[in-house]
Amino acid sequence: MALYNKIDKRLLKEQLQQETVKRVTLSFYQYAHITDPESFRNQLFREWQQWKVFGRVYVAKEGVNAQISVPEPHFEAFKANLYSINFLKGVRLNIAIEDDGKSFYKLKIKVREKIVADGLNDATFDVTNSGKHIDAEEFNELATDENTVIVDMRNHYESEVGHFENAICPDVDTFRESLDIVADMLEGQENKNIVMYCTGGIRCEKASAYYKHKGFKNVFQLNGGIIEYARQVKELGLENRFRGKNFVFDDRLGERISGEIISQCHQCGQPSDEHINCANDACHLLFIQCADCATKYESCCSFDCQEFIHLPEEEQKERRKGIDKGRQVYRKGRLRPKLGE
Repeated sequence: MALYNKIDKRLLKEQLQQETVKRVTLSFYQYAHITDPESFRNQLFREWQQWKVFGRVYVAKEGVNAQISVPEPHFEAFKANLYSINFLKGVRLNIAIEDDGKSFYKLKIKVREKIVADGLNDATFDVTNSGKHIDAEEFNELATDENTVIVDMRNHYESEVGHFENAICPDVDTFRESLDIVADMLEGQENKNIVMYCTGGIRCEKASAYYKHKGFKNVFQLNGGIIEYARQVKELGLENRFRGKNFVFDDRLGERISGEIISQCHQCGQPSDEHINCANDACHLLFIQCADCATKYESCCSFDCQEFIHLPEEEQKERRKGIDKGRQVYRKGRLRPKLGE
């Protein structure tokens, strides 16, 4: 059995669109001591492939971080198998709020140095001494306390489309970058309630321990992140203090938590919170585009990219050779003018 995918992604995406079985999109993480990440990675791939699990998974000596989709008929078998792994028994599964079943089209499991790139030397502080986990009701109570500071531990393009009321949203590209920037922003507030949140909780797990090490006394983290908060708000009939959309790192690129649209199209400035990757694979810029601009630019970020996608396929391939830009994200007002022309 091959332990990685060999099929062209375009074919895989076509197969996913034709798939009729309902899928469940979910995420989970767990910090744990894994002595042989490569063997554990192969074990997961063999077991999950039989149930046609798709998604993106990172395995490291410090644990596992997974965003996946599971065919609904196989969900209970998958869950039982997952919980049979000692350090994953009973791990919280964050089920997607909005799910069309098309979040992932293949299974990709990678061995990494860390399950979230944070740039920290974990030997310098106690990573297990994390902040107090709070649920949605406790979060709402703390949010009304004038002695509370709410901190968004996500990247700028995530908070741009959605965030909690009155939250500090650092203008950063990566989690690694945010850690010291947030610490500087909070200087002098060491005795306040520092309430942190992220998408599913994993970034706050490490960040809260780091900030306690830095001298902050009352550190809290939203248990299960925005995903679990939204579920509890709906289930318990609580006030929803989140505004806009929750950015997610899969093909959906977002799930709506409230009705507000708090961001604008990066091309025309009209209200929009629809993230898209430029249709030009040599560009692939992540940006916000409204429906009108999607039609005008054919899902591209500029007229140049629009012209590129109409070149013969072979010429496009030739021009793309050697191009590896990594993750390119639009930085409104910082890196470039308004997209388009």
